[in-house]
Amino acid sequence: MNTATRIIYSAAIIGLAIAANGCLDAPRPRMGCLPTHTFAGTFLDPENLGSHSYGPLGGPFEGDGIVYTCKGGNIDVTHLRWNADYTRYAVNQTKKTLMRKGKGFSFNLAFEPSTHQIRFSYPDNWGDLPKQEKEKIADEAAFAVGPYVAYGATMWHEILTWFGTHYMGVEPEFNSAFSWEDSYSNLLGTHLAVRAMRNKEHSYDKAMTIAIEEELDMLGVQPRSVAIAASEKVRGKWYKGNFQVDISMRNLDMGLDDGFVSPTIIPDVAECDGEPVDYPVPNVDILDKYGLAMTYEIKANVFEQGKVFKVIDANRIYPAKHYPAIMAHINKEATDLGHTFIQ
Repeated sequence: MNTATRIIYSAAIIGLAIAANGCLDAPRPRMGCLPTHTFAGTFLDPENLGSHSYGPLGGPFEGDGIVYTCKGGNIDVTHLRWNADYTRYAVNQTKKTLMRKGKGFSFNLAFEPSTHQIRFSYPDNWGDLPKQEKEKIADEAAFAVGPYVAYGATMWHEILTWFGTHYMGVEPEFNSAFSWEDSYSNLLGTHLAVRAMRNKEHSYDKAMTIAIEEELDMLGVQPRSVAIAASEKVRGKWYKGNFQVDISMRNLDMGLDDGFVSPTIIPDVAECDGEPVDYPVPNVDILDKYGLAMTYEIKANVFEQGKVFKVIDANRIYPAKHYPAIMAHINKEATDLGHTFIQ
């Protein structure tokens, strides 16, 4: 998708999403792209990362697209920003809910029908805690819950596209399901959002801009020309086509086994050296320390939900319980399709 088309298309779905959601506080939709040197791939020069913008209408100087890093492989900066903003949103919603001892909160990813429901239970003494102590606990808990549910929600997006959901109705989205940079980019967004929110010297947007630049530099980000050349190295092996792209390399690693997600490194990129960097997936273990508990349920609200229900033998989706079975099923299907994948 060329730049002009992406701008027009993005503007249209942003307008529709705002009209549908009626909420300017929730993150706006963003259009990701594929890590392929094709019509669907937009490669971003590291010198043009631009300034991050959380706002509902975006910012004119925000750079979005694919970069290549030596230690993290391809990274979709758009997905990174998307998941960072949902992390921020979920952190803030969690803290507000805990401070008022609310039952929980619900949200939808922009322009998506699935509802993510978060419910909390409290220790008996929660209402008696001093405000300062309660705020400290709520803050600590929120910085665990926010990344956890944001990562879970964006990975649900990948799961449903694998099962055939077309969010935009016009794209062959199966090819973008768990494409080799998605899981890693989504997860990286949660880490950078937490770093940005803890940065008390700058606004969230400025802190995110700094965090993205610093982390990509640490990962060994390469010029746009190297990223394109790297993509061409795996043409015919990991993907084929141009307008209609067929991807056969997937990253199915959600960190369910060891708690870390590994990047997909394109082999033999001459400009690169150094060991790949794995990132830990979020967890909510800290809630136990304070006698808090959380339930995270997804209401799929899509036609394809029956396929998922069949896999898990249930009609209610709890990520902590059901993601392992769902991913085992996807691993088997990827094997049957002859795809190469990381798990």
